[in-house]
Order: sequence, then C-alpha cells, then structure tokens
Amino acid sequence: MPTISMFYGLLVSLYFRDNRRHRLPHVHVSYQDSEAVFAIADGRLLRGRLPQGKVRLVQAWLEIHREDVMADWELASRGEPVFTIEPLK
Repeated sequence: MPTISMFYGLLVSLYFRDNRRHRLPHVHVSYQDSEAVFAIADGRLLRGRLPQGKVRLVQAWLEIHREDVMADWELASRGEPVFTIEPLK
C-alpha cells in the first residue's frame, strides 16, 4: 500500500489492484487511529471515520489534485508503481 501524500497528520494511500471492493476509484486515508476511504471523483466519504476537519482537508486536497490522484489510481489498479503527490499546504 504505497502512501501517495502526507499532510497535517493524514496519510493518503492506494492499494495495488484495489478495484473490486468499492468498485470506484478511491483513496485510503489514515489519521492517528482512524481510517477512512474517499471517492476520488467527488471526495465523498465511502467508509470509516475521521474528525470532520480532517475530512474537509482530504476533500480539499482531492479537489486540487483530482487528475493526479486519478492517474495514480489507474497505475495502482494495474499493479504499477505510483507517484507521490504534493501535500496540502
């Protein structure tokens, strides 16, 4: 599970070949003891929990970097190496 970005204590990751469970492009986000899954297309929280302020940070980051995250999703779903993406500043 490569981490593609880290900011404000959030770790954003993709699993290789992880296109069966949620059936749509998504990222996994960890923060302290919490984990969540977000849809790339619209930033919707699909599963898990994060503090509300952290949810908004992930959604803002996805809005800014949607094309790059989607490109990484395509690579990861084929089992290919992904690229790191600039953190939210």
